[in-house]
Amino acid sequence: MLVYPQLTTGALSQFPIQKRWRQRTVVNAAADGSVIKLADANGVLTEWQLQYDGLSDGELAALQQFFAAAEGTLNGFAFLDPAGNLFAWSDQLSNVVWSLSSFLNATGGVADPNGGMDGWLITNSGTGPQSLIQTLAAPGGYAYCLSVWVKAAAATTVTMLIGTNRSTQPVQPGWTRIAFAGRGDAAAASILLGLEFPAGAAIDVYGMQAEPQVAPSEYQSSTAGGVYPAARLRDDSLTVTSQGVNNHSVTMNILYASHL
Repeated sequence: MLVYPQLTTGALSQFPIQKRWRQRTVVNAAADGSVIKLADANGVLTEWQLQYDGLSDGELAALQQFFAAAEGTLNGFAFLDPAGNLFAWSDQLSNVVWSLSSFLNATGGVADPNGGMDGWLITNSGTGPQSLIQTLAAPGGYAYCLSVWVKAAAATTVTMLIGTNRSTQPVQPGWTRIAFAGRGDAAAASILLGLEFPAGAAIDVYGMQAEPQVAPSEYQSSTAGGVYPAARLRDDSLTVTSQGVNNHSVTMNILYASHL
C-alpha cells in the first residue's frame, strides 16, 4: 500500500493548510418547466494544499520518493487528513463502526463540556476490562494522537490504546481532556485506537479524536472520518525551492473523489 509520508517530527503537514470541498448537484429540467435537483454524493471532491518550508534533506527525499512512486497523478495512495478527525462517527459511539466489548454499554444524550448533549455514558458491567475501539485502514507505523474528554462521579482511570501501546490516565469528577501519542506495528496496514474501561466503571466520554500527529488539536466532530484510501496527486510535476542544506520548500496538491 502506497502511503503519504509523515515528516520526521511525526507531523503530516505544516501550516497553513488549505482544504476545500466541491459538491455537485444534478439538475433535471422537465418539459413542463419544473426543475428537480438532487445532491450527487459521488460527485464530491476534496482537495488539500500542503505547503512545506524548512524541510530537511531527508524529509525532501521522502516526499520526492513518494512522488516518484505515485508517478504524479497516475497512482492512488492512502492519505490521512491532517485537518480532520480520523475516526468515523465520533459523536455516535453506538454506531457499527465502533467495536464495544460484550459487557460495555454506551448511552447517549449526556451533557458535554461544550454545553451540548453529545456526551456518552460508558458503563462496564463485567468483571474485567472492556474496550471501545475503532480500527482504521491506516498505516500502523504512523505517529498518532488519541484524545478524548472524560469525567466520572468518583476518581477512576481509563486506558488509552494505540495499537499494542497503552497509557492509563486518571479520570476526575470534572471534565478533563486526556491525550496519548504513539505508533503501531510498522508492517501493519491498519491501526486500532480506543479506550479500555476497568471493571465496574461508569465514565462520561465526549470528543473521541484520532489524528496523524503527536499532539492533539481542537476537537472536530466527524461522520465519514479522515482516512482516504485512494487519494491522488493533482500534479504531474513537483517544484522544489532550496535555500541551502536542510532548507527546502515544496507544495503538494492532493485530491480525493470517491468516483475515481
